[in-house]
Amino acid sequence: MIGYITIGARDSEASGKFYDAVFAAIGGERKFADGGWIGYGPKESDQQPVFICPPFDGKAAHHGNGMMIGFKAGSNQAVDAAHLAALANGGSDEGAPGYRPPGKEGWYGAYMRDPTGNKICVYHATS
Repeated sequence: MIGYITIGARDSEASGKFYDAVFAAIGGERKFADGGWIGYGPKESDQQPVFICPPFDGKAAHHGNGMMIGFKAGSNQAVDAAHLAALANGGSDEGAPGYRPPGKEGWYGAYMRDPTGNKICVYHATS
């Protein structure tokens, strides 16, 4: 079970803009920002399970090959909105919204990279 996730950022402001938009599309919000750290959680909760921050060791943040974090959305429309928000806020496309595998309804997702290059998925399980 996951307690929290930290996502390394080269530029917390740029990454914050990206995650503000993506999480707003799926029911999340920024809970705090302090000293390069930004915390996010569900709108209806005090939880902060996702943190964006520079690496503790002081070295440059970089994405991990093969590492991806999936964020659950409440609908296919929320997945579409998150993908659009990501691309409009410094993200890049890694896979347009759609059913996976194609043609099979049941799992709908979109893939994108944040300004640091971290890969995320926003998905909705329809079955």
